[in-house]
Amino acid sequence: MRVGVVAGEPSGDYLGAGLIEALSRRIPEIELVGVGGPLMEQAGMKKLYDMERISIMGLDELLQSVRDILRIRRALYRYFLEQEISLFVGIDVPDFNLGLEGKLRQNGVTTVHYVSPTVWAWRGYRIRKIKRSVSHMLTLFPFEASYYERHGVPVDFVGHPIADEVDKDYDKAEIRAGLGMPTEGTRIAALLPGSRMIELQKLGELFIEVARELGRRIPDIRFVAPFANNETRSYFQSLLEKNPGVRVDVVDGMSRTVIAASDAALLASGTAALEAALLRVPMVVTYKGSWVSAVLVRMLAHVDYFSMPNHLLDEPIVPEFFQADATVENLVGAMSRYLLDREYSRTVSDSFGAIMSALCCGANERAAEVVASLITD
Repeated sequence: MRVGVVAGEPSGDYLGAGLIEALSRRIPEIELVGVGGPLMEQAGMKKLYDMERISIMGLDELLQSVRDILRIRRALYRYFLEQEISLFVGIDVPDFNLGLEGKLRQNGVTTVHYVSPTVWAWRGYRIRKIKRSVSHMLTLFPFEASYYERHGVPVDFVGHPIADEVDKDYDKAEIRAGLGMPTEGTRIAALLPGSRMIELQKLGELFIEVARELGRRIPDIRFVAPFANNETRSYFQSLLEKNPGVRVDVVDGMSRTVIAASDAALLASGTAALEAALLRVPMVVTYKGSWVSAVLVRMLAHVDYFSMPNHLLDEPIVPEFFQADATVENLVGAMSRYLLDREYSRTVSDSFGAIMSALCCGANERAAEVVASLITD
């Protein structure tokens, strides 16, 4: 029994690994083959291509690598048909996976898309392509499942694996001590300008300038920035060398630990915002892309917010700064409010508890249960 799987970025690699492990426990003879990262490969998937080959973020990267991406997609399509896979699971990267899923489904392959495209937020016309391409949708968030039910797409809400992993009762002082940080008397701010070079190139210097200004206003503050790989860490350190007087402790990995140790976090929009909410850490979220991407988002968006915590709460409370609004003044102002107003910060932190309650429901096992049932059918 062979199943095709394709993920294109670290968050998808993480989700894919959990799904593969849970599926393998249910169906020991299953073979999984496709595209992913080190976690999926370690979980037992046979890797045909590195996921970085198909990973794209916005129009800029698509234009740079479209030929290679299309060639890989054609090769995967032929391979999966030749191998007569029982089912295909596309994990996120909808611009890549939906096209592949559509062609496979036309040839009788059941297709599962894991992680809803943000069709509910922008480019709503994509629902037509999703209905043609996807046999079954798996969503991480409950409001997404409701959206697909309204549009007649078979769907299951499975929850989010991060919510299952996060310790609800962690000790902030203990985590700080483990990182070698002061346990009291010092405000700690996490800086997460993105896990990809294109994000760092847009946000790295901005975050350093924010740290400089916050340091002027709050003398006892300390900054910590975690990075997932040597390339992004080295780039950020090179920016720090050009900005003497700004002290930021740079660490390898441990982004979740660093967020948990912090009083507030400044984040590039993405998975880190959800992690911060689950850890009940107040955050400021920002994003900068090319002017072309910004124009397209403004034209095609039909929501007012872009960070996931604001969509999961009854009332949006996370400050967001997009494109031209992502200025030192705005970011410093929003971060200062958390760091100087303890009562306000505590109110925001308490509000995030509802997100944990909604998303903690055994996501890996629930996703594997649905996929296994579709294989059996």
